[in-house]
Amino acid sequence: MYTVFRVMLLMLCIASSNSSLAQSGDARILAARDALRSGDRVTLERLASQSDPHPLDPYVRYWLLFNKLARPDPAPAEALTDFMVQEAGSALAERLRADWLRRLAKDGDWNTFLALHADLQSPDAELRCQALNARLMTGDPSLAADIRQRWDELIDAPAACDTTLSGMVARGQVDEEAVWWRFRQQVGGRNPERAQTTLSWLDAAAASQLDQALRSPAQYLDRLPANFAITRGGRELAIAALVRLARDDRPGALARLTRLQDRLDGPGRGHVFAALAHRAALALEPEAAAWFRAAGDVPMNTDQRAWRIRTALRSGNWSAVLAYTSQLPAAEAEQPDWVYWRARALNTQGRADEAASLFQRIAGEPHFYGILAAEELGQTFAPPPHAPTLTPAQLRQAETDPGLRRALTLFRLDMRTEGVREWNWSLRGQDELFRLAAARLALKHDIYDRAINTAELAAPRGAFDLRFLTPYRELIEPHVHSQGLDLSWVYGLMRQESRFVIPARSSAGAQGLMQVMPATGKWVAGKIGMRDYQPGRLSEPTTNVRLGTSYMRLILEDLDNHPVLASAGYNAGPGRAKRWRDSQPLEGAIYAETIPFDETRDYVKKVMVNTVVYAAMLDGKPQSLKSRLGTIAARPEAR
Repeated sequence: MYTVFRVMLLMLCIASSNSSLAQSGDARILAARDALRSGDRVTLERLASQSDPHPLDPYVRYWLLFNKLARPDPAPAEALTDFMVQEAGSALAERLRADWLRRLAKDGDWNTFLALHADLQSPDAELRCQALNARLMTGDPSLAADIRQRWDELIDAPAACDTTLSGMVARGQVDEEAVWWRFRQQVGGRNPERAQTTLSWLDAAAASQLDQALRSPAQYLDRLPANFAITRGGRELAIAALVRLARDDRPGALARLTRLQDRLDGPGRGHVFAALAHRAALALEPEAAAWFRAAGDVPMNTDQRAWRIRTALRSGNWSAVLAYTSQLPAAEAEQPDWVYWRARALNTQGRADEAASLFQRIAGEPHFYGILAAEELGQTFAPPPHAPTLTPAQLRQAETDPGLRRALTLFRLDMRTEGVREWNWSLRGQDELFRLAAARLALKHDIYDRAINTAELAAPRGAFDLRFLTPYRELIEPHVHSQGLDLSWVYGLMRQESRFVIPARSSAGAQGLMQVMPATGKWVAGKIGMRDYQPGRLSEPTTNVRLGTSYMRLILEDLDNHPVLASAGYNAGPGRAKRWRDSQPLEGAIYAETIPFDETRDYVKKVMVNTVVYAAMLDGKPQSLKSRLGTIAARPEAR
């Protein structure tokens, strides 16, 4: 019945939309969008000359100017400037400024670039690099000091930064050891091909051999000449090959390190041991702890430091947890996860007062470790406060805001990406009450993700009635009950999956409210005897929720009926969730913290927090996150 009602409502909306299309000006906007997509400049010119009071009228002019910037003709500077003056402060003015800056960088007009860049509010990584290039090309004397200060931030910078960085290195304005550090981090990172560029700044001959060292590291190491270590480049290539081999063949990497270690210096050996330990830690292998110790005090990157702590947590070595959290840089030490685990480690050492002080520092924050810290102080999570009541004038301020009106129109025309961009831009610099009014406005129009995110931005510790919505309950609850699931957990997972956006689709192909993958949908449909399943039905809310909740039940039953394991399994697959268990029982929070996938680790923590908040709101009584996390049983073969 619910689905029939939604379909009838949708048909009425479409009919109403079609009947008023010409009057509202929507047809012109949609035609201009299509002309942009097809590169039809003539149509864009014609539609841009037909200005009307439609909220999206500036988009037609923006699309025309964007089209012109993409052509080889000289950029229309006067028209571009006029638009940015007329639309000053808008999201479109910011976008056009960024588009123009990219064109100026391509043309090499660096003086104009710097003048225009000064007013850009949110440059992306590429434009930040181009700004560095502009300063280099115009002889900015302060550039070298800025680059040295930000050197570590630029390890994964886009290739657009290479012009400036190589120039600094060539002039000797960056310490050579810092360049070698960059090379080593890139070799061990996600984009090792970038390491070749960095190495070319230091040793062109070595750079020409890097591809072989990375592509076939075992073969490269086995064919090293006897005198490979007489040059820095030769030693670094061997270290690079060992680090890459550690990703897939840790025993092989260790054997070759043992054979070659006398020809590597202490820091070089330590670097390889840190890489071995990190990879072993991600694989949850017991050797990780010993290899971290073998690395000694060699400098490590953020991930290696984090996994050194996680390895100690997983083995129950609290003294090591205390030591490693004490060695973190100041900014990392203040992160809630490490504050919490350091406090737990202090408790094991009988230093309860110090621990309580650390727990107090993060307790009350509505995140995973804030809630756990409060429980350590005896405070379970109570039903949270609602957002304050807003006056009609405050609500009207959001309703009449030009940017939010444009965003709502974009959502209505199914231009969601542009709508989100407009919406977020309109919230910049606004106070809490305006943002809460905007969240109410989004909720009024059933744009649930904007309501949730906006309320979260407005009141990170409050406004839970807006941040933890329960839409589509008449659709969801019957499926939850038929599957014997916890409504709080289902809402907690769905909130994390889609923010209740029905047409949500991930880059991997997951669809709908519960982000069901087509292959998963087919498998579940077979399990529950759904004979009329077709992949296209995943976009139907009823089918999506039926399959999603059925999948939750199936993996819950397969994973000890434990919501932490099942949440991990929903995101990363039940097979992985099983493999991530230990040979001995693990505290649920430690299991969550030591999930090897960054995305799944963050996902599980947030789903469990969502579950606790929803339970407190739906049940109207305090909830314990720690009890929900419980204990993760050992792997069956280890029991």
